[in-house]
Amino acid sequence: MKAFFTALAAFLAVAIILFLVFVFVPFGGRSSEEIGAVSTNFRLFGPNDKVIVQRFDDPKVANVSCYASFAQTGGIAGGAGVAENPSQFALNCIAHGPVTLPADLPDQEEMGSISASLLFKHFIITRMVDRQTNTLVYVLISTKLLHGSPANAVSAVPASGG
Repeated sequence: MKAFFTALAAFLAVAIILFLVFVFVPFGGRSSEEIGAVSTNFRLFGPNDKVIVQRFDDPKVANVSCYASFAQTGGIAGGAGVAENPSQFALNCIAHGPVTLPADLPDQEEMGSISASLLFKHFIITRMVDRQTNTLVYVLISTKLLHGSPANAVSAVPASGG
């Protein structure tokens, strides 16, 4: 019986570590850089509500960056990191040099995420390839662990060669 509880405790410890890594580490180590923030609503206690702007550089396509803006809830709950941010966001992707599609580029791939609540909600950027028009299409969506959201934004970047 003691062996069972020891094995159960070890399993739970591993499960908790994996859960924390999944929740707090961005997908695949893909990084983003915060560009800035604009205060949108004054809060007497805790930080103000804001619109945050982050840049995501495409890890597989050189010279493409996506800029995502999203609402961040302030106040006491927001300052503690437990407020759920609303699914309000925008996306604009640009080419800042020649864009060539790598031969092994998947037709669709997640390339980054933004945490929108302490545990269960993320905004995810997915890259799609429109091979017919030689264009990269980026989609930003809102997800929750149990129920997703129809909120989305899209941006496209033409490639100069294939």
